[in-house]
Amino acid sequence: MSRRRGLTKLVPILGWLRTYDRRWLRGDLIAGVTVAALIVPKNLGYAGIAGIPLQNGLYAAAAGAILYAIFGTGRQISMGPSSGLAAVAASAVLAVGLTDEGEIASFVAGITLASGILFLLLAVLKAGWIAQFLSRAVVTGFLFGAAIDVVIGELPKLTGTKTSGDNTFQELWSWLGTFGSWNQATVVVGVVSLVVVFGLRQVAPQVPGALVLVVGGLLASWLFQLGDRGVALVGDVPRGLPVPAIPNLGLMWSHAGVVAIAAVALVLIGFSQTAGDARAFAAKHNYQVDIDQESVAQGVANTGAGLFQGMPVSTSLSASSLNDRSGARTGLASLTSGVMVLLTLLVLAPLFSSLPKPVLAALIIEAVVSGMINIPEMRRLARVQPFDFWIAIAAIVGTLAFGVLAGVMIGIGLSLLWLIGVATHPHIPVLARKPKTDVFRDLSEHPDDEQIPGVVVIRMDGGLFFATSDALEDRLREIIHSESGLTGIVLDCAGVNFIDSQGAASLGDVVTLTADAGIALRLARLKPAVKATLDRAGVLQRVGAANIHGNVSTAVRAQLEASAPPPEPND
Repeated sequence: MSRRRGLTKLVPILGWLRTYDRRWLRGDLIAGVTVAALIVPKNLGYAGIAGIPLQNGLYAAAAGAILYAIFGTGRQISMGPSSGLAAVAASAVLAVGLTDEGEIASFVAGITLASGILFLLLAVLKAGWIAQFLSRAVVTGFLFGAAIDVVIGELPKLTGTKTSGDNTFQELWSWLGTFGSWNQATVVVGVVSLVVVFGLRQVAPQVPGALVLVVGGLLASWLFQLGDRGVALVGDVPRGLPVPAIPNLGLMWSHAGVVAIAAVALVLIGFSQTAGDARAFAAKHNYQVDIDQESVAQGVANTGAGLFQGMPVSTSLSASSLNDRSGARTGLASLTSGVMVLLTLLVLAPLFSSLPKPVLAALIIEAVVSGMINIPEMRRLARVQPFDFWIAIAAIVGTLAFGVLAGVMIGIGLSLLWLIGVATHPHIPVLARKPKTDVFRDLSEHPDDEQIPGVVVIRMDGGLFFATSDALEDRLREIIHSESGLTGIVLDCAGVNFIDSQGAASLGDVVTLTADAGIALRLARLKPAVKATLDRAGVLQRVGAANIHGNVSTAVRAQLEASAPPPEPND
């Protein structure tokens, strides 16, 4: 029984298939077909962003949908390529300077496989928390900048021109210089495509604009013979299923640094998207998701996508939302979507050969603008926490100036710097007593509260360890040198839930510091684990049992009694 339970945990489909309710079948099938109609045209665009053959985007879509349904725990999740991950892959290709389509496809499959292996490693180590190092502000800024980069990269397809440049700004300037050589038919097709896809989003958001655009583009290409009018077509899209293949290992090894950076970026972005979306749908439908198993699912999905010559995959929020609205109750909906994509590859793939490139460009632009440019979130950051807003702006500028891949690394660096800054600057407020009570609270928030003459009460918020120990000592030195008539300091330790050896040693230095200044140090509300560490370090003996108290009020009263002048003798 335990063996079966373990297998079910590793392969969740074995669990929900045994308890499948036939009443769910209609909703799952309808949802799967509906989502397939959305993701097929969109994944053509994502393949275009990454610079790989269009059919390879469908390979990844099928692999992601089917493998996630087998190994994932989210019932409404739709797994497949996304605009953000495609932009990372494209940036990695640009960084290594590949131009041959076959090498590009192999390289993208290779970094997809590498990210899948990294996902599985994190799952084994239960280290999914690493993805939390990429803050939401950084992700917002990176995606915003990547979207602008992709849009500018697609502009030449809308005008039938070519551009050059080492960054987004140079590419834009180069494109503006081609104004006199624009192909009129290409411009007309591009403008009409943009109007259709963005117009439908505004006036009829329930209509699958990407599907309408692709079908309309194919009809227009056939009716008006657009290829003969100078409009570039996407070219041969062969019929057939993907064949497993190992990416070019020599190519991977010769660019190992870029592969490693790209894989880390894909994992950080992909995991944060999938984990957040899985939790959201689980909360909505009142079931549990296993975040460690989600790492396994995403690892297997990316490994499969890489082995089947695809591209990186993660959660698609738009497709998952459509899946949910269409009645998906289990992973059967995702399986259905994957099978429909495979049928498309078997039957309809050659039809996409005559798709005009400006139609594909419009499809890509709509995908990145709607999926990656989040103006409301930028406004929220500016309103709620300006520092986060400027972090996002820095990520945008870094992405535009140095490329998408560099933008991710800049974002990771900014996140780590922010984390270090917060960790090394803990909040250590002065506390005062609420009138007519024994409650002590932050004086800066309650300036009318009572300060006790001769006694300063401070609270340490956060762990006392190597990164924060100097901050506490500096704060106490500041108080000792700025307060006159000071007889005692009460350190409220209620917020200290962790202390390491360096923190204990620093507190021992604080005991010496206060003793040399002729000031009593009292500790209040020590947590058992912290108290045990200080006891082993010998700090409690130096503080003295009489100076350790259960609450702040008791510590203050004890200090007032100890510092009170002795009563004068009676005559």
